[in-house]
Amino acid sequence: MRLDKYLKVSRLIKRRTVANEACDAGRVTVGGKVARASYEVKVGDVIGLTLGPREVQVEVVSVQETVAKNDAAMLYKVL
Repeated sequence: MRLDKYLKVSRLIKRRTVANEACDAGRVTVGGKVARASYEVKVGDVIGLTLGPREVQVEVVSVQETVAKNDAAMLYKVL
Protein backbone atom coordinates (compact mmCIF):
# COMPACT_ATOMS: atom_id res chain seq x y z
CA MET A 1 0.00 0.00 0.00
CA ARG A 2 1.21 3.53 -0.78
CA LEU A 3 2.49 5.60 2.12
CA ASP A 4 -0.03 8.42 1.65
CA LYS A 5 -2.92 5.95 1.62
CA TYR A 6 -1.57 4.16 4.71
CA LEU A 7 -1.40 7.44 6.63
CA LYS A 8 -5.04 8.12 5.75
CA VAL A 9 -6.34 4.59 6.47
CA SER A 10 -4.52 4.49 9.81
CA ARG A 11 -5.87 7.99 10.55
CA LEU A 12 -2.43 9.36 11.39
CA ILE A 13 -3.32 12.10 8.88
CA LYS A 14 -6.94 12.95 8.18
CA ARG A 15 -6.91 13.27 4.38
CA ARG A 16 -4.87 11.60 1.66
CA THR A 17 -4.13 14.89 -0.09
CA VAL A 18 -2.71 16.29 3.16
CA ALA A 19 -0.62 13.12 3.57
CA ASN A 20 0.64 13.52 0.00
CA GLU A 21 1.59 17.16 0.64
CA ALA A 22 3.39 16.21 3.88
CA CYS A 23 5.45 13.63 1.97
CA ASP A 24 6.31 16.16 -0.75
CA ALA A 25 7.40 18.68 1.90
CA GLY A 26 9.77 16.14 3.49
CA ARG A 27 7.87 15.88 6.78
CA VAL A 28 7.46 12.09 6.56
CA THR A 29 10.34 9.64 6.98
CA VAL A 30 10.58 5.87 6.76
CA GLY A 31 13.55 4.29 8.47
CA GLY A 32 15.12 7.71 9.00
CA LYS A 33 15.03 8.69 5.31
CA VAL A 34 12.62 11.14 3.70
CA ALA A 35 9.97 9.09 1.89
CA ARG A 36 7.81 9.84 -1.12
CA ALA A 37 4.05 9.33 -1.13
CA SER A 38 4.47 6.38 -3.52
CA TYR A 39 6.66 4.40 -1.07
CA GLU A 40 5.26 0.88 -0.53
CA VAL A 41 4.64 0.43 3.21
CA LYS A 42 5.60 -2.93 4.72
CA VAL A 43 5.05 -4.44 8.16
CA GLY A 44 7.93 -3.43 10.42
CA ASP A 45 8.60 -0.05 8.79
CA VAL A 46 9.19 2.85 11.21
CA ILE A 47 7.38 5.98 10.03
CA GLY A 48 8.30 9.38 11.42
CA LEU A 49 5.90 12.33 11.12
CA THR A 50 6.67 15.97 11.81
CA LEU A 51 3.43 17.90 12.13
CA GLY A 52 4.11 21.40 13.36
CA PRO A 53 6.05 21.28 16.64
CA ARG A 54 5.01 17.67 17.24
CA GLU A 55 7.06 14.66 16.16
CA VAL A 56 5.60 11.15 16.14
CA GLN A 57 7.25 7.81 15.37
CA VAL A 58 5.18 4.71 14.73
CA GLU A 59 5.96 1.14 13.71
CA VAL A 60 3.72 -0.49 11.11
CA VAL A 61 2.04 -3.54 12.65
CA SER A 62 -0.49 -4.31 9.91
CA VAL A 63 -1.30 -3.14 6.38
CA GLN A 64 -4.99 -3.26 5.40
CA GLU A 65 -6.88 -1.51 2.60
CA THR A 66 -9.87 -0.63 4.78
CA VAL A 67 -10.41 -0.62 8.51
CA ALA A 68 -13.11 0.57 10.91
CA LYS A 69 -12.53 3.89 12.64
CA ASN A 70 -12.26 2.22 16.07
CA ASP A 71 -9.67 -0.29 14.81
CA ALA A 72 -7.42 2.19 12.98
CA ALA A 73 -5.00 2.47 15.92
CA MET A 74 -4.32 -1.30 15.67
CA LEU A 75 -2.46 -0.75 12.37
CA TYR A 76 0.53 0.85 14.13
CA LYS A 77 2.42 0.99 17.43
CA VAL A 78 3.60 4.36 18.78
CA LEU A 79 7.30 4.34 19.65
